[in-house]
Amino acid sequence: MSRKCQITGKKVMHGNWVSHSNRKTKRTFKPNLFVKKFYLAEEGVWIQLKVSAAGLRTITKIGIEKALSKAADKGVLF
Repeated sequence: MSRKCQITGKKVMHGNWVSHSNRKTKRTFKPNLFVKKFYLAEEGVWIQLKVSAAGLRTITKIGIEKALSKAADKGVLF
């Protein structure tokens, strides 16, 4: 599975390390991902998602069902 949040769509970004002498070398910025299990009460099943810290906050704020429907509408849920 790729390093991508299944709720927010956050993924790896690329940039540069910049030294004091302004020399640049390539680096990657990885999202803060967790593999978590969530219980869907209306279906009675557990699902496993790879979510970022921001995705966990979203799920806590609006609920898992609504977060999944928003992610599916945006096309980030896979």
